[in-house]
Amino acid sequence: MDYVLTFLTTLIQVYSYALIIYILMSWFPNARETRFGQMLAAICEPYLEPFRRVIPPLGIIDISPIIAFIVLEFATRGLYALFDILEAQF
Repeated sequence: MDYVLTFLTTLIQVYSYALIIYILMSWFPNARETRFGQMLAAICEPYLEPFRRVIPPLGIIDISPIIAFIVLEFATRGLYALFDILEAQF
């Protein structure tokens, strides 16, 4: 059962890295229009969009990705707690 937890937490970590790269690409002109930028947009925008609808930008600063990272961290901690509970039962 440890391998499932490791796989899921690694998947969340890789997704977090993809989000970081996607967010940093906004600092470089036309970076998001590249093929790589479009691929990251297809992966990251569906997750970021609900946060952007709820949390409006503060001027030119979009803080919704910060909340998105916090939610990913809670998901990781929730997985650890869930697997601890499951291991205690078996």
